Amino acid sequence: MQNIFNDINLVQCRRLFLKNYEISIYIGVYEHEKKAAQRVIFNIDLYIPLNLSTPTEDALEEVVDYDLMIQTIRSRTQNIHIQLQETLCDNIVDDLLKHPKVMAARVSTSKPDAYAECFAVGVEVFRTKVMSA
Repeated sequence: MQNIFNDINLVQCRRLFLKNYEISIYIGVYEHEKKAAQRVIFNIDLYIPLNLSTPTEDALEEVVDYDLMIQTIRSRTQNIHIQLQETLCDNIVDDLLKHPKVMAARVSTSKPDAYAECFAVGVEVFRTKVMSA
């Protein structure tokens, strides 16, 4: 994974994060995964330029609401079966980057119950977009 601080644009950002958000969803390619929901843990980092996220009035409208991350996960996981964690992460990152203030996003998912021999298996993706000044 690249060091985000090598990108001068991201150094001037505020990082919002969601840590260890756990829900049960229908995900997986194997037959046993298609029969029951399983736990998935989400971690998200959003990078928002300071000039777009430094409140002067102490008002929610001046910043990016944390609900963006929760609602994006919910909209991508409710009432559907997802085959791959890669697809899920890519779709969530794409949706988060649609927000006009979000310059970059990192999304990881992990399935802690996939294998008894390890803590979890997972996927992580990091993407940036070009912001106009």
